Amino acid sequence: MNKRHLTGMIGLGAAATLVLAGCASGGGDDAQAGGEGAADTCDTITLGFLPSWTDGLSTAYLLENQLGKLGYTVEMETLTEAGPLYTGLAQGDVDIYPSAWPELTHAQYMEEFGDSIEDLGAYYDNAKLTIAVPSYVDIDSIEDLAGNADRFGGRIVGIEPGAGLTAQTQDTMMPEYGIDGEYELVTSSTAAMLTELDNAIAAQEDIVVTLWRPFWANDAYDVKDLEDPLGAMGEPEALHFLGTDGFSERCADAAELIAGIHLDDAQYGSLEDLVVNEYGEGREAEAVEAWLEQNPDAFDTIVTD
Repeated sequence: MNKRHLTGMIGLGAAATLVLAGCASGGGDDAQAGGEGAADTCDTITLGFLPSWTDGLSTAYLLENQLGKLGYTVEMETLTEAGPLYTGLAQGDVDIYPSAWPELTHAQYMEEFGDSIEDLGAYYDNAKLTIAVPSYVDIDSIEDLAGNADRFGGRIVGIEPGAGLTAQTQDTMMPEYGIDGEYELVTSSTAAMLTELDNAIAAQEDIVVTLWRPFWANDAYDVKDLEDPLGAMGEPEALHFLGTDGFSERCADAAELIAGIHLDDAQYGSLEDLVVNEYGEGREAEAVEAWLEQNPDAFDTIVTD
């Protein structure tokens, strides 16, 4: 295996390889019998992500590729809500969350679990939460939603109930703009929101949805962000790789590789587009290989075949 050598290649760590119970190579009884209860190598890394949040989907497959080329076995664990993901990360059932929003959007989870989580670095620095409408809708600001609830059926179409975007919209934005009495935030899933958005645009109907950047849907659909003069959706923030506590000590070379990943708008946008749109479900690994061929110098610690 040819690869770019990292200064952290002095060993694969001394602490336990933590994997989900269903994928673990050794059970609790073996751990107790072994005294310290830990393997002496870091040979398996579990990535936890929400497939419907395509920033995490894209970067999870990027890490699967890169960590695999370093010699790791990579387990992919998919979840449907952020809360259980942070719980698994804090408990060591998940080793890495490959695209977290810990600064603002997921701040409540960091307050609860942050002492058991390690920040492995930010890979993108201009993420933001938005409220959006189709471009043909003749309002341009969140404040213009007031008094126009009938046009939108009194609904703001959201995503998963446990998402930070949901909490920011419902607990901060709607009260600050005084529209919590006019509108209901309807939550279900990202896929369901996109279906409603797609159907509304096809029928040229008014709809208001919760979105975020970076996200491929902003380019796939003819939508516009509503201005947010009160700043109620929060300031731009960075997207981070988070690890379970002690990960960088246990898996030093993996942590060094991850810390070197920094993507600009064009690099991130092309990665997500290839993974989600051009290749699609079931071909994510091919999409990442295609992206690496197109971006051979995307980040300093890139690992080649």
